[in-house]
Amino acid sequence: MIPTLRSLGIDQLTRDDRLVLVQEIWDSIAAEPHPPLLKESQRQELERRVAEDDASPDDVIPWEQVKAQTLR
Repeated sequence: MIPTLRSLGIDQLTRDDRLVLVQEIWDSIAAEPHPPLLKESQRQELERRVAEDDASPDDVIPWEQVKAQTLR
């Protein structure tokens, strides 16, 4: 069973105490080691696309044009 606010009594805490608890929970999550969010191949592809965009910043199609073409 997943703990709930009510089963843990968190709903009885003051707003300030709940905010402190949220920060403590967030800090504990941030302190845990975690796997990279992207696979190496995904990171490389992202870097390639960013470099391509940086090299040709004017080689783009405005969103409004893409959306209009898609909706036709």
